[in-house]
Amino acid sequence: MSKQYEKGSFGEDKTAEFLIRNGYEIVRRNYRVKGGEIDIIARKGDTLAFVEVKTREEGSLISGEEAVNLQKRRLIIKTAQRFMSEYDDEADGRFDVCSIVTKGDAIVSLKYYVSAFDASEN
Repeated sequence: MSKQYEKGSFGEDKTAEFLIRNGYEIVRRNYRVKGGEIDIIARKGDTLAFVEVKTREEGSLISGEEAVNLQKRRLIIKTAQRFMSEYDDEADGRFDVCSIVTKGDAIVSLKYYVSAFDASEN
């Protein structure tokens, strides 16, 4: 496993723990279709959160938030639309971002953005 993959998995694990502590149910992790992936799909009530997780080492040139650029958002939206077409439910969807900063094996900060962007941006 590469260090980048391990760091990403670490961030996704911590985000999933955060979501569970805050009353979410994890529906799916690493949902992949041709051309896209969603790190975490979580449900709370009648809402599905499509969560993009970005984990960065402290001092990185590009923050996790900045890494979720227009192109990345478009891919997430397209992938979420595919998931919703397969998901047998009437849930509402939203797009969240979790940005984690680490120093070694420790989390320096975890910022969770509810409704960080919407499908009108595609």
